[in-house]
Amino acid sequence: MDTYRGRLIDHIQIVVKDINASKKFYRAIFAALDIPLGGESDDHLWADELFISTPDSRAAHGELTGRVHIAFQAHDEETVQKFFQAAMKAGGRENGHPGIRPYHKGYYAAFVLDPDGNNIEAVYHGPARRSADSVKISF
Repeated sequence: MDTYRGRLIDHIQIVVKDINASKKFYRAIFAALDIPLGGESDDHLWADELFISTPDSRAAHGELTGRVHIAFQAHDEETVQKFFQAAMKAGGRENGHPGIRPYHKGYYAAFVLDPDGNNIEAVYHGPARRSADSVKISF
């Protein structure tokens, strides 16, 4: 496994009630987004920097996480649509059909709730916004 430096987030862990329902959901959306599964065992699964586990896994300290919003980058609008369909078939609940959003020009996204109610998004920023170098954000 490669180690990267300079990213904002090193890793994220979400602790879920039903690991089997979460495995079904996340395997499906990872496949739709072409994100390889890093590994799994009875009490967890992970891909890239996202770790999903049961409350009784060693790293969870027995507590469920609160509701989170995670946005995955998609390669194109078709991938966002595949994500949405895969999520719905795998137990997700609709939280925003695929479509253009007002956040910036070309922001195409879909939102679903995972089995624990986390807001999971797939977003395509359009061809002009693919690389981090081309995005300027001001607050």
